[in-house]
Amino acid sequence: MDLLQLRYFQAVARYEHISRAAEELRVAQPSLSRTIGRLEAELGSPLFDRQGRRIRLNQHGAMFLRHVDRALSELDDGRRAVREARDMGLGRVGVASETLLTISPLLGSFRAACPRADVRLFQSNAQEMDRQLRAREVDFCVASQPLTGTHLESVELFREEVLLAVPYGHRLDGRESVTIREIADEPFVTTRRGNWQRALLDRLFASEGLTPLLSCEGDEPAASQDMISAGLGIGLIPAISRRAGTDSRVPVAWVHMDAPDCHRVLTLVWNRDGYLSEAALKFREFTTGRPFMTHRLPDPRRERGHDRP
Repeated sequence: MDLLQLRYFQAVARYEHISRAAEELRVAQPSLSRTIGRLEAELGSPLFDRQGRRIRLNQHGAMFLRHVDRALSELDDGRRAVREARDMGLGRVGVASETLLTISPLLGSFRAACPRADVRLFQSNAQEMDRQLRAREVDFCVASQPLTGTHLESVELFREEVLLAVPYGHRLDGRESVTIREIADEPFVTTRRGNWQRALLDRLFASEGLTPLLSCEGDEPAASQDMISAGLGIGLIPAISRRAGTDSRVPVAWVHMDAPDCHRVLTLVWNRDGYLSEAALKFREFTTGRPFMTHRLPDPRRERGHDRP
């Protein structure tokens, strides 16, 4: 059994498709099939159930894959540690976040404090974050949705109210607060499933036995406020968007939601047993050892005059 066999098995197990795995690995399909066959012969058990050209990971294959993933991750971590020690730098830290607006001030402050750190930033939804952590593609995720698993650790960074943003002149412009039933027939601008804004919207409406009416589903959460301002609908926007000064550029009216748990909880998540470079360790210390951002939300009634263009 060698590393090449294990890498090939991992790819075939991920795709459950020989040709797709061969394409990723850039090897011929017959060669890949023979390698998997030799591995199964050495283990004394088939790892896949085969039906014609279709293959499915069986229970022995799933068991073996868990060990292979851990072993290859450890080797990758070892290579990374040696490379970073050789380069005499702080090393690399990879961070995934659902919205870049949330994390860019933090990363800017970290780079200023640790200029020798190599910072890589990824924009990902919750499902992609889970995959990236498992594959060790990132060290940390700054998540607005729970990422669960026995291999993960997390710490809460902050929580904030989520407001309803409406275009100026809308019937709700000037209201202090609204209930879900009062906006049941309003078209919503939101993100696709997998992003926290959509998860929150669906949860709030489901608590009232309702389904939201959607006018726009997008992949870029930061664009929602622009579309709301343009009159394409209303939407749930985190308080950070207002505090970041976007209201002067993209003017909207803000309304409190009279609904339980209409807030966002931001957490820092990482692999419990994963290798962390010096840069990653400093990033965790930097992030968890300081206030992430102010929790105080301006009162829309007091500041409405300042929001108008």
